[in-house]
Amino acid sequence: MKKVIWFLTILFVGFGYSATQAVPHGGTKPAVKEAPEGIQFTEAAWKDILKKAKAENKVIFLDAYASWCGPCKLLQKNVFTKKAVGDLYNTKFINVKMDMEKGEGPALSQVYPLEAYPTLLYIDGNGKVLKKVVGLQTPENLIAIGKSVK
Repeated sequence: MKKVIWFLTILFVGFGYSATQAVPHGGTKPAVKEAPEGIQFTEAAWKDILKKAKAENKVIFLDAYASWCGPCKLLQKNVFTKKAVGDLYNTKFINVKMDMEKGEGPALSQVYPLEAYPTLLYIDGNGKVLKKVVGLQTPENLIAIGKSVK
């Protein structure tokens, strides 16, 4: 029984130690969680996003997608997550993902008609579409497109 108690004690102490980092003088601090790489998308009402774009003089990058869309899922998994893509898009744009079949999506698809998913829209603070790109893109293409938007 003593062996089991010692084993459990060592096990719990080991798990507790792995969750913190040792610092000088015997103290501990929580492990630092790094910010995720890639595009950081905002979740706000469309009217607030337009106001923010106007106030900050930034273009809105809108990923218009549908939950069932295979290419949309690939874009989210393999392109939006890349550091180089995030570095450009997080500084230059206000990034928005919108399921065009839920929430504000259906009303927004009336304002910005879509031909296919995914549709990537670059929209100014007045709501004017500056650029429209349809379909799956590579990280390199998305960076080139982002750089071309004025």
